[in-house]
Amino acid sequence: MTRHTGYRHRTRRLFTKPAGSRSGPRPEVYLQEYQVGQAVAIDIDPSTHGGMPHRRYQGRVGRIVEKRGRGYVVAVELGSKLKKLHVLPEHIKPLPAG
Repeated sequence: MTRHTGYRHRTRRLFTKPAGSRSGPRPEVYLQEYQVGQAVAIDIDPSTHGGMPHRRYQGRVGRIVEKRGRGYVVAVELGSKLKKLHVLPEHIKPLPAG
């Protein structure tokens, strides 16, 4: 058989939630507002498939560039390049100011 290289290949352990917490995001996730320039961590929620960034960005830190619809544009440095990701609020978490 050929190797499958889909968008979520090799993510079984990375995108598995602990037993007992398999539900959608909490309502507080949607009430959180982010300001332009705020630092956020990309923490992919596997229960929400829409607006999910690629697994290579899991755990990376970026800055909010703009709000677009109900999602955000996040600038992330990947090597020497600056990537702009369109991410829904379920997949980002605020970092403490500092």
